Amino acid sequence: MAIIITDECINCGACEPECPNTAIYEGADDWRYADGTSLEGTIVLPNGKEVDAEESQEPISDEIYYISPDKCTECKGFHEEPQCAAVCPVDCCVPDDDIVETEEELLAKQRFMHPEG
Repeated sequence: MAIIITDECINCGACEPECPNTAIYEGADDWRYADGTSLEGTIVLPNGKEVDAEESQEPISDEIYYISPDKCTECKGFHEEPQCAAVCPVDCCVPDDDIVETEEELLAKQRFMHPEG
């Protein structure tokens, strides 16, 4: 499942540089699939949706840091545990019960964004 940042977030920003997928953004900032990944141009996401990787996406939160669930892999393929949760001083980076993904799905998403080559 993806990780979410709860409204207990104090906007310290400790999580943002730790994300290997560049899936964490400051509140009100637009996000892009291309940010910090190998994705470029028109892409078809693992869920079948077609998007432009460089196109700005609407912020998920205007108030606090947020995580793009389409880019979050819970750090699978990079680390043993989600790095945002490991560094969060107020423990507000938690699993999102609404977005449940298997380890295989998370690893496939990681390979999609960061293909070896």
